[in-house]
Amino acid sequence: MISYAPLWKTMERKGFTTYTLRYKHGIGGGTIQRMQKNETISTNTLDILCRVLSCTLPDVAEYIPNEPTGE
Repeated sequence: MISYAPLWKTMERKGFTTYTLRYKHGIGGGTIQRMQKNETISTNTLDILCRVLSCTLPDVAEYIPNEPTGE
């Protein structure tokens, strides 16, 4: 699973809000909702986030292994 928890921390540290992402940087409302639910977003969006936040990918997302299903 991909978690966007680092994104929210990075945004807070740099003074960004979802409003800023949406209306000043063109990140769609649906994309913001997907990130809030840790759902998939495009690599283009990841690129935009890293650029506008002046950060790297680990500042935006992290990989969390899924629990084994017992198979």
